[in-house]
Amino acid sequence: MTEEKRSGESREGRPDAESWDAIITLTNEGAKRAVIRSGHLEKYNERQYILLDENVDADFFNEEEVYTTNLKSRLAEVEEERDFLIAIGDVVVVSDSGVTLFTDTLSWDNLRERVYTEDSVIFITEGQDTLYGVGFESDVELDNWKILKPTGVFHEDKDEK
Repeated sequence: MTEEKRSGESREGRPDAESWDAIITLTNEGAKRAVIRSGHLEKYNERQYILLDENVDADFFNEEEVYTTNLKSRLAEVEEERDFLIAIGDVVVVSDSGVTLFTDTLSWDNLRERVYTEDSVIFITEGQDTLYGVGFESDVELDNWKILKPTGVFHEDKDEK
């Protein structure tokens, strides 16, 4: 007797596994690159996809496995085959150097070691300068970054001429 006949329900569309207070580790060539925590995890084997949907909190590490950056978001999706993470909702990234990024979504490509978004961003430098724009790309440490379409207002100081 199939599972569907026993329970009267189909498993189609449901996760293959679930976990609460989950912690997953992503690696690149054996080196720890991220440790991701979430209140709830759903794993879908056929699509090689993980959904983290409760208060995602991720620590990122450099090639020497030294902590560099923290990311928080409401939820995240992980594509296992490509080692690719998309953080969604109230994304805040803080580097160990004090740089902070705010955006709605942020993609992290573990293989290319890049983070990026096409959404609006607020970026606060270690010197507390606040920059705004649309589109962002950086290394995961937020050391080498660019805002693709910067926006803002510049007021020339009239005393300096």
